Amino acid sequence: MNLATAAEPVAYNEDVVRKFVVAATFWGVIGFLAGVYIAAELAFPVLNLGLEWTTFGRLRPVHTSAVIFAFGGNIMLGTSFYVVQRTCRQVLFGGKGLANFIFWGYQLVIVLAAAGYVLGITQGKEYAEPEWYVDLLLTVVWVAYLVAFAGTLFTRRESHIYVANWFYLAFILTVAVLHLGNNVTVPVALFGGEFTRSYIAWAGVRDAMTQWWYGHNAVGFFLTAGFLGLMYYFVPKQANRPVYSYRLSIVHFWALIFLYIWAGPHHLHYTALPDWTQTLGMTFSIMLWMPSWGGMINGIMTLSGAWEKLRTDPVLRFLVTSIAFYGMSTFEGPAMSIKAVNSLSHYTDWTIGHVHSGALGWVAFVSFGALYYLYPKLWHRERLYSLRLVSYHFWIATIGIVLYITSMWISGIMQGLMWRAYDELGFLQYSFIETVEAMHPYYVIRMLGGVLFLLGSLIMVYNFIKTARGEIRREEAFVEAPHTASAGAAE
Repeated sequence: MNLATAAEPVAYNEDVVRKFVVAATFWGVIGFLAGVYIAAELAFPVLNLGLEWTTFGRLRPVHTSAVIFAFGGNIMLGTSFYVVQRTCRQVLFGGKGLANFIFWGYQLVIVLAAAGYVLGITQGKEYAEPEWYVDLLLTVVWVAYLVAFAGTLFTRRESHIYVANWFYLAFILTVAVLHLGNNVTVPVALFGGEFTRSYIAWAGVRDAMTQWWYGHNAVGFFLTAGFLGLMYYFVPKQANRPVYSYRLSIVHFWALIFLYIWAGPHHLHYTALPDWTQTLGMTFSIMLWMPSWGGMINGIMTLSGAWEKLRTDPVLRFLVTSIAFYGMSTFEGPAMSIKAVNSLSHYTDWTIGHVHSGALGWVAFVSFGALYYLYPKLWHRERLYSLRLVSYHFWIATIGIVLYITSMWISGIMQGLMWRAYDELGFLQYSFIETVEAMHPYYVIRMLGGVLFLLGSLIMVYNFIKTARGEIRREEAFVEAPHTASAGAAE
């Protein structure tokens, strides 16, 4: 391995990172817009328009895939390429050709999947998996991504592997295993009018177990481990402070990686899944609380000696608030996995509130913080166009999240209590439609929360366009920008 001196300059591949952050910004707005629309459809069903392509069932997977795999995926690929190059002091492995193949291949996967959802061309299952040809293309792109990332690590000029790269690599490897395992199929008929498939080794409850092994670990390794890699780089950089405890970060990594993979069965409480498997999933879910909060403490304590920066730096505010949401979500999740709690929460809007506290508060906020950090760097600008607009975005989006998750908490708990209410004769006290009517005002509040979150993202887009053009807001032109010099990881 060639270990070069720190002073030796490296011409990093920033072009592909710029493409990924622009794509993430674009797909984020599309995903948030789709989320607002389907939330409006639940509150006002007339918005389904009577068309098959605009129904909730078709647009829901468009929303979930757009925000997770299009917005979140482009964030992960872009930031991982940015971080691995700088922490390894090495240009991205494979050159621009491989990097561009990964970028355009991934965008094609997104477009094909979205078109399939709207047209009803899917494999079914819990989250409407894309068709087989999209799965194959994604597999090829993902292997190319692994080659580029791992190749950069193997040819690094820095002897030490920074902890963010541990999390990124775990994310890449485990998502590959999950994708292949959940989509194992063989053709029943190779010829004829339709390419028909069947599942190889599992059906019924085994297929449900496989689905939630995939589903929960997609949360664990795509939306948690990957974004923790992002946290371990961008929080120290923006705060200009070293990671609070590097030893804790390694303990956090190995404990999280080992425990998360066993937690999937908690999605299948009170089903045909064997009781011991349900209990195993619940037990590991509760144990997950400890490494999760270890990571939260490490992120929060990185600000030791720099708390005053939160008063003047709204980008850091995004990053730190995201860690707080991560801590809250990783406490609520294990609590909801307990069977007694799950008997009330399962299949209700409480679960929707929990998911979005993590998705909006943790994943989206830490992504916004990283994007605000990256745009001036990648376009070689002195600073963002307007820090005041960043602050507006933060508060508007935060209010939107609060409206969203509190309305879903109230709606979900009310829903669960109405479903289990009996009259004096032992009959159900409420019909299903009565629970739907009772939830209507909370659905309207959720929609308004989504509108505010979308509005905040549009403010962000305006700020990014102005930043890329090299403009600075006139009244802020002489205000000193928050310090973003290197910390925690080599620049």
